[in-house]
Amino acid sequence: MFEILLVIYLLVSLALVGLVLIQHGKGADMGASFGSGSSQTVFGASGSGNFLTRTTAILATAFFVLSLALGNLSTSHTNKADEWSDLSAPVTEEVVNPASDVPAANSESNSDVPQ
Repeated sequence: MFEILLVIYLLVSLALVGLVLIQHGKGADMGASFGSGSSQTVFGASGSGNFLTRTTAILATAFFVLSLALGNLSTSHTNKADEWSDLSAPVTEEVVNPASDVPAANSESNSDVPQ
């Protein structure tokens, strides 16, 4: 379920970015009136604003709803407990006893150490 929503989220976000990049800004018609651009669009003179605006609003709403759903699903996931999940437990230390067959250090063996 999470992976399916994540793929849909990615597709909606890419479509939303593409749709916003296709739209003209509010000042685009002013440049067309001075002859620097074409005022005709693929959808007609007035039809593009309504279609693109409505589609952008629908995709933005879907993006917002999917963001909330994915955020809610990602916080409710429970992970396996690991060693760092409970830091209140005291750490046990091992006490290493020196081996009995190791000879004790005497002053003759340390003669090469400068004093």
